[in-house]
Amino acid sequence: MIRILFILVVATAAAVLVYGDPSRIANASSTVQTMLHQRVSARARNVQISRDQGGEFKLRAKINGVIAPMVIDTGATSVVLTYETAKAAGLPLELLDYNIPLETVGGQTKAARLTLDRLAIGKLVERSVPALVVPRGQMKTNLLGMSFLDRLESWEVRADHLMLRGYP
Repeated sequence: MIRILFILVVATAAAVLVYGDPSRIANASSTVQTMLHQRVSARARNVQISRDQGGEFKLRAKINGVIAPMVIDTGATSVVLTYETAKAAGLPLELLDYNIPLETVGGQTKAARLTLDRLAIGKLVERSVPALVVPRGQMKTNLLGMSFLDRLESWEVRADHLMLRGYP
């Protein structure tokens, strides 16, 4: 933000020297502000998700480059993947130790810890994201939990929309 203010001040000072005319200076300053605003907006990492008819916020994520359907679950402390999604993403399932107790909608199970190289939702991309994988058939849905959401600048629900905001 300081860099943007510095550029704005320098651009305005340059306009004073070049134009000398107050109305031209104001126009130049306005043009620079518009350009800076557009540049900052273009880099903004925001994703908006609408609530579906069942009341859930569903999305498509990319896990290590593989598209996977997910549901936002703020009650889940971690990202949780189905066995099938983990396999499709090329995760080393044969090396996993299913020793983490986990409470799911279907009851209790055990999960295995791992780290996702890359998890992307639109422009939001996080690396080295802690996650859990459940054994085959234990869950039907991948969960986007707090191990991803805590990395964001903010997230909020307003009416039927969830806004995820990444750091610039």
